[in-house]
Amino acid sequence: MNYHVEEIEKKWQQRWQKNPVGTSKAPGSGKKFYCLDMFPYPSGSGLHVGHWRGYVLSDVYTRIKWLQGYNILHPMGWDAFGLPAENDALKKGIHPTISTAANIAVFKRQLQEVAALYDWSKELNTTDPEFYRWTQWIFLKMYKAGLAYQAEKPINWCPSCLTGLANEEVINGRCERCGAAVELKNIRQWVLRITAYAEKLLAGLDALAWPEKVKMMQRNWIGKSEGASILFTLDADATKSLEVFTTSPQTVYGVTFLAIAYDHALTSSLITAEQRAMYENYHTVVQELGTEKKYGFFTGSYGLHPLTGARIPIWVTNYVLAEYGTGVVMGVPGHDERDNDFAQTFHLPIVYVVDSPELQPHAQGINGVYPYTSGTLRESDQHTGLSVQEGYAAIIKALEKVKKGHAQVTYKLRDWLFSRQRYWGEPIPIIHCPSCGVVPVPEDQLPVKLPDVEKYQPSGTGESPLATIAEWINVDCPVCGAPSKRETNTMPQWAGSSWYFLRYPNPHDEQEPFSKTDMNYWLPVDLYVGGIEHAILHLLYARFYVKVLHDLGYLSFNEPFTHLFNQGMVNKYSEKSGAVEKMSKSKGNVVNPDDIVKQYGSDVLRMYILFMGPPELDCEWQDNGLLGIKRFAHKLWAYLTQPGVVAENNVDSADMLQRVNKFLKDFQERIDIYKPNTALASFMEFLNDCIQHKFIFSPQTAEKVCVVLSCMAPHMASELLEVLLNKNLQNCSWPVYDPAYTAELMGTLAIQVNGKLRGTLVIPLNQDQELIIQQAQKTVASWLAGKQIVKTIYAPGRMVSFVVQ
Repeated sequence: MNYHVEEIEKKWQQRWQKNPVGTSKAPGSGKKFYCLDMFPYPSGSGLHVGHWRGYVLSDVYTRIKWLQGYNILHPMGWDAFGLPAENDALKKGIHPTISTAANIAVFKRQLQEVAALYDWSKELNTTDPEFYRWTQWIFLKMYKAGLAYQAEKPINWCPSCLTGLANEEVINGRCERCGAAVELKNIRQWVLRITAYAEKLLAGLDALAWPEKVKMMQRNWIGKSEGASILFTLDADATKSLEVFTTSPQTVYGVTFLAIAYDHALTSSLITAEQRAMYENYHTVVQELGTEKKYGFFTGSYGLHPLTGARIPIWVTNYVLAEYGTGVVMGVPGHDERDNDFAQTFHLPIVYVVDSPELQPHAQGINGVYPYTSGTLRESDQHTGLSVQEGYAAIIKALEKVKKGHAQVTYKLRDWLFSRQRYWGEPIPIIHCPSCGVVPVPEDQLPVKLPDVEKYQPSGTGESPLATIAEWINVDCPVCGAPSKRETNTMPQWAGSSWYFLRYPNPHDEQEPFSKTDMNYWLPVDLYVGGIEHAILHLLYARFYVKVLHDLGYLSFNEPFTHLFNQGMVNKYSEKSGAVEKMSKSKGNVVNPDDIVKQYGSDVLRMYILFMGPPELDCEWQDNGLLGIKRFAHKLWAYLTQPGVVAENNVDSADMLQRVNKFLKDFQERIDIYKPNTALASFMEFLNDCIQHKFIFSPQTAEKVCVVLSCMAPHMASELLEVLLNKNLQNCSWPVYDPAYTAELMGTLAIQVNGKLRGTLVIPLNQDQELIIQQAQKTVASWLAGKQIVKTIYAPGRMVSFVVQ
């Protein structure tokens, strides 16, 4: 029987579209599994095979849980507001509503070809007023809780996108979206007080089953630092002080200058008449020098050392920024490389206050940078001779005694810039009244709908295009009735994606954003799949939203995603660059899944994507790899449909039972550790053994094999079940192996960490090396925590040894 790919796949797609399978049931309908893909923003280019990698992976696990009897929720929607969608519409010269709808239609068609178990009755769109009504509602809850505020401050301004950017959207001084160099611009902004949740966001990471790399990225972004706040009183005005924060108060006796940001609130008042010209020419000089070179000038003013009273010169520098820390840094050139470079450039004194093996006490002519985290203090008055650790505590105590400092914890995290000066976003539900000031839009007047306009191009002035629409902006104050104006800034593209997963269980609820019944049953998300590029922006913001809603009493949980899986990128050789790199139109190396589906079918593409390599790693797309998967699919079809291979009255032989149960065990174990590539390899090995030994299948065994196949190739599996067994997949169950047929020779392995025995492991001696190492890591997890494995040694049947640092 021939395998007519296109005919079979169209048949099943049409059947599933007419009679959907795998749709979610009401809360309380048994054990649940909520699997979620990071929903896409519908760009004009449609899906590429890189998108398929995440979608197919999540579908494998959703299908298994479905067949295991779980009540599954696997929804899909569209992150359609924000810069990407608006820029795409501007490029095409059409309205965002038109381009977005057209792009969604393409995406949806392509996703249906993936054959994932999406419950399309749960579909949502962030641009739907019935969705962003609740996005606005959440903003109002944050505002009333003191977590949303206005500020006129220098912001990151993209001259290409013509809008402000959050700190997280600036990468190496450039716009994350378009790559343009970012400028600073003073604009009135709405800001979310995410810093109030810095410690909760940090502490919550420990309990998450997330990739350690993602957790480390968030920890570094939050940037917790413990140290001291120190006051340097101004020499000319004892009522004013400059505050610095340092993680190394033990080096305070090594301060030879204070570095202050140009735009610090006190800088202008510190400039003496002799230095005024330097101050006024600062921006011109800095722009000429660029960002790589350090520049500064003496203000003419001094601060007083908090413990010695010595006069410390105050310098304006381009390496201190007002929005980071206090905007003032104590210069310790003997023990800080940046301070040392500046001191040598401008011929400032260099003092060493920590002895170390590299530094000979009282050495002359030394101008390098020397360690300060170990050793003993020197040149530090009564603290000289103390260890660094003793000096750290003693100096903080001395500062507290003279009321010039105290121990302090700070965070690198900054409040979230939440305004965008663009059209295509959720209107911020605020009214500005000349009498009442800032007035929240009453909740019963939500949503504040985005007006339908012909021209929506960004103004570039710092004002949103909405500011020019008189009939929309002018409104009566809901408190006093006076003529007022609406807020014209819109929310960022992250607003909807920070909470959309809460809406999926009931996206058509008109009474509330989400019900407690749904939240208590479905949430948190059990498996969240998406790219690591969202590690800081989306994932941090989503965690923040959930923690806020939890603290306000709306949610019983405080983390949105229990398990996170980051799929690797699919790269391809580019003839233009001669390198294997990320797919892009400009590189000419994009693979359109539509073409692959037309030539090979959806199932072959699904299996090839799963087979390319470990799903968490980047991989290289190779067209000829599809041929091997195609041969496997056709070989499997040909064997199982061969007359007599599946025999109605057949009783499986002992060899057959042993082999099929070994296959089921191997497949499940590999799937359980997120190795679908090796699980598929196990299927290939099983098929080869079946052909070699001419195994005959009983209907029960054939069903088990087809059901396992269904998680990777649902069209073929469904057709085989119907043709061979007259069964529907939705009436089958996920098979489990019988341990009686998988008993193997067992052995005990020693597990060493840096040469020391830290545990033992009893395993089948013929188990795959990769699985053995995985199990060994779990066994000695406490000895590996916080360390990097630099080498793994495996002696078959005897030992696994980890070398860590």
